[in-house]
Amino acid sequence: MKLTRLTPELARLQEEIEGYAASYGLDFFPVNFELLDWYELNAVASYHGIPSRYPHWRFGMEYDRLAKGSTYGLQRIYELVINNDPAYAYLMRSNSIVDQKLVMAHVYGHVDFFKNNMWFSKTNRKMVDEMANHGTRIRRSIDRYGLEPVENFLDVCLSIEDLVDPHAPFIRRRKKKTGKYRLSNAPETRAEEGVHRFPGKEYMAKFLNPPEYLQAQRAKLEEEKKREKRFPESPEKDILLFLIENAPLEHWQADILSIVREESYYFVPQRQTKIMNEGWASFWHSTLMTQKLLKDSEVIDYADHHSGTMGAQPGTLNPYKVGLELLRDIEERWNTGRFGKEYDECDSLEEKRRWNKDLGLGRQKIFEVRRIYNDVSFIETFLTEEFCKKHKLFVYAYNQRTRQYEIDSRDFEAIKKQLLFFLTHFGRPRIEVVDGNFRNRGELFLRHVHEGVDLEVPAARDTLQNVQRIWNRPVHLETAVDGQGKIFSFDGSEHKETEAEG
Repeated sequence: MKLTRLTPELARLQEEIEGYAASYGLDFFPVNFELLDWYELNAVASYHGIPSRYPHWRFGMEYDRLAKGSTYGLQRIYELVINNDPAYAYLMRSNSIVDQKLVMAHVYGHVDFFKNNMWFSKTNRKMVDEMANHGTRIRRSIDRYGLEPVENFLDVCLSIEDLVDPHAPFIRRRKKKTGKYRLSNAPETRAEEGVHRFPGKEYMAKFLNPPEYLQAQRAKLEEEKKREKRFPESPEKDILLFLIENAPLEHWQADILSIVREESYYFVPQRQTKIMNEGWASFWHSTLMTQKLLKDSEVIDYADHHSGTMGAQPGTLNPYKVGLELLRDIEERWNTGRFGKEYDECDSLEEKRRWNKDLGLGRQKIFEVRRIYNDVSFIETFLTEEFCKKHKLFVYAYNQRTRQYEIDSRDFEAIKKQLLFFLTHFGRPRIEVVDGNFRNRGELFLRHVHEGVDLEVPAARDTLQNVQRIWNRPVHLETAVDGQGKIFSFDGSEHKETEAEG
């Protein structure tokens, strides 16, 4: 597929929009725009914007889905931008000039967010090149070992690509391993060996090293010994890394699993900041379009397209709309001073309605928010009861009697709790490795950190089966179903379900 640079008109438009964006304080990587036909844009989008990725049938299925959506008017790709330095963004050749302005302005908001939000700070800024290298490595494996074995193993890896620790880039949970985990066969040392004592004269011993201090040191040493015997020493949240380091994989298999893991971590911040990222880009395309770019003859078209982006079906959450409106709310609150102890303790609704300290801190505040927060902390910190009432947010649930979804609650705490629940860990179950030598037979024991929602049992069994194909020994998963502790097991040939002890 040949990528086409911008026309002279669009190149001049890019330069104009870039200048306006910079004048508002946005700080972004250089942006390379490419002009594509609708089918080319669908093809690029099916590869998540990076067409040089490794070959796999799921990208073809994604293209088919996107193409049908475009053909039947079910969906339309307005913008596609890649977190990279330089950033890459794609424009549809058939778009009107109003759409091109809107998309370009939106893209500059995204690229500013990519560059400055701390949750993106650990990402590979040359990931376009890195993914091309990944594609080359996998194609070499296909040439050497055959398409079917490589594709089958890649299928297994992709089915568990979410089993990573989203906070791992910022937290050093354990020392980096230089090889496989090994169970120690060394003889146990006496408890007194290694107990730290403060040096001093003998007559000062009871003061420098009192019995309670020595006892605490002995207990600490015993706990460290127990940890060393565990495999892993503490629950491992990054299951893919654990498998790479410990599963009996051939070199090409470990390479493919490491590729899947690296790309999974690249996309983690985008899932962590979906509401903020889209809200920030929408805030700036709205600002640039209404204050700098729109001609009188373009206002109606822009309003139509912008409202389409901000719309939402009943019972759904539109991240563009929620993010944009919450950022506007923050800007207004910090401009008027409607925050802090004095405002929160004011009991008069009328006084709160007229509250205006004229602080003018709103723009500064939203730039600070853009830099520090992710979706969870964003909603936790800035979602207010007034905001929920103003925008008519609610919790819905399925009514068994009417067989349809209905409003279940407009309570602020219920709304906030459900939002945070679905944003934490992206609404996916949290799984961790508890024991890599379960029953002292090299079996793998996983635990589901239950947070109020049961696993979908068929999906859990499929995942367990794929983990077993990598581990090559029986795999077990502890969870709860309808309040009852369960252990699901797969030994390579059959599934079993037993009651969890305790």
